[in-house]
Amino acid sequence: MLTLLLDEHISPIVAEQALLKNPKARILSIHHWHGGEFLSVSDELILEVASQEGITLVTFDQSTILPILKRWGEEGRSHGGVFFIDEKSIAQNDYGTLVRAMLRVWEQMANTSCENWVLFLQK
Repeated sequence: MLTLLLDEHISPIVAEQALLKNPKARILSIHHWHGGEFLSVSDELILEVASQEGITLVTFDQSTILPILKRWGEEGRSHGGVFFIDEKSIAQNDYGTLVRAMLRVWEQMANTSCENWVLFLQK
């Protein structure tokens, strides 16, 4: 079952509000995942552990994550999937739209494996 991990650039309020609207959704904030021990660690380590746990990362951070995914692809390494959000599409402080986008994608893809997928979320 799809589990979304919201990175540290996405307020934990988004995950909390999403779960209030749909308690069955598997949407986690990195602020609480593993007790917050992955805050301020390398993106590569987050991607590695998320992949091991079959978790899909959700992030605004294209500039750092895309090069890692490119290198991993060239090395034949897999990842748990990454869903990007572009600030031009959804603002970081637009919690309502972020919550709706997370729930929509989770509800549409709840039973889908997103291994090695790269998607861009929309409003």
